[in-house]
Formats: sequence, structure tokens, C-alpha cells
Amino acid sequence: MPYASIADLPSPLQAHLPTHAQEIFRAAFNNAWAEYDTADREEIAHRVAWAAVKLKYRKQGNEWVER
Repeated sequence: MPYASIADLPSPLQAHLPTHAQEIFRAAFNNAWAEYDTADREEIAHRVAWAAVKLKYRKQGNEWVER
């Protein structure tokens, strides 16, 4: 289900991703959720959202840093 704000994201995302990355995740997830109307739409939306985050951020050690 789409996220109304970054405060609605799962707590692990809020704890580990920078605020900007959380905004990217939320926007990409919500767009994918609206676009795909299939049985596995939540899985697809999560994959799309992570792909969008990974375009701008990379994991360095235990932290996500901007590319």
C-alpha cells in the first residue's frame, strides 16, 4: 500500500536510509504501486523503489552514502 509520508515507511528504512533516500524510496514505491496492478505489485514496488535509491546512494560499510 502506498506511503503517505516518510514517517509511514518501515522502521528499518527510517533507521538506515538518509532522509533524501527515504523520499526517493517513497516516491518510487508509490509510483510503481500506481502503475502495476498485479498480484505481486508490492514486491514489484519494493524492487523499483530500491533500484531508485541505488541510483543515487550506495552502501558503504553500514551506512548509505550519496554517490
